[in-house]
Amino acid sequence: MADVLNEDQKLLKATAAEFVKKECPTSRLRRLRDSDDADGFSRDLWVQMAGLGWQGIMIPEGYGGLGLGMTELACVLEEFGRNLVPEPMLSAACLGAMPVVLAGSEEQKTELLPGIADGSLLMTTAYHERGARYEILPVATRATPKNGGWILEGEKTLVLDGGSASKLIVTARVDGSDRDANGISLFVVDAGTPGLEVRHQSTMDLRNRATVELREVEVPDSAMLGDEGCGEEILRRTLQYATAGLSAELLGNAEGAFALTLEYLKTRKQFGVLIGSFQVLKHRAAELFTEIELTRSAVAGACHALDTQASQAEALVSVAKARASDTAVLAGYEGIQMHGGIGMTDEHDIGFYAKRARASELSFGDAAHHRRRFAELSGF
Repeated sequence: MADVLNEDQKLLKATAAEFVKKECPTSRLRRLRDSDDADGFSRDLWVQMAGLGWQGIMIPEGYGGLGLGMTELACVLEEFGRNLVPEPMLSAACLGAMPVVLAGSEEQKTELLPGIADGSLLMTTAYHERGARYEILPVATRATPKNGGWILEGEKTLVLDGGSASKLIVTARVDGSDRDANGISLFVVDAGTPGLEVRHQSTMDLRNRATVELREVEVPDSAMLGDEGCGEEILRRTLQYATAGLSAELLGNAEGAFALTLEYLKTRKQFGVLIGSFQVLKHRAAELFTEIELTRSAVAGACHALDTQASQAEALVSVAKARASDTAVLAGYEGIQMHGGIGMTDEHDIGFYAKRARASELSFGDAAHHRRRFAELSGF
């Protein structure tokens, strides 16, 4: 990605790399895991990141953001992936902010976006339901009108950073059957609303995920984002940004795993010589380098397409996610193999990269799903 960035974007990326390297070493991830921290990230660091403007990168300037695009956010998320940073940037900047940017009323934007930008409000979208796998549908959660407001009933699973969010954007059906694309609306729900239960889910990549149950959760009509029954398109566009952002994280993940592996190849000796001098390991390292560079181009293309609202943006996002998923998983597994026995232990960080890559591959659609999606969008 670096070879297509302008000077401002390069500066942003360099600033993110310097901050992450200093404040967010991968060793911190192990400490957070062992402390059984409920958030799984540092609130103090989150505020510092807000001071750098990262949460508000894609929020318009009039609402406290920087008014930039997906390419700039990807610069930050790539560095997050490189050091496995657990702070919920993807949730805040994409899943939290973008539905409001895309469909919120002036009152909703004024109320919500400044808080996301300054780090005081953590918001994410709860959309995934059991049996949906990688698709938006079915949506079985129901919204029933009552007394000028709505009653929400249903369940959401694998809600990214749902356990730490103070507000959730919930998808619910106002009309039609579970698999109808029409009749879905988005509602902003306070985490403390009566009838809303959030249960933490443990995952192998140590990200904060949650199951959200809604039992007669009452929200006012003003909680609805966008027009009634038109939430599917808003959610689909939001997930394009989130998927591109996760692809940038996966690129950084692959780069971080590759850097660890190269360092090991240059220092570990067998039979009196550096293992990095073995031809077969050189070939494997060269192949991985090539895959990372191809992924960089795919991610850059997807982000540029989103920023320019190109007609092929959705297809290019699928290309980026498929490529980034394969590359990050390959980098993690190759890293473990080339590290040998120590790579299989919790003592070494390479295992964290492999776990994060595997879990991220399955988020927002795995490589096979996005290849099928690309084929469908291309008319095959």
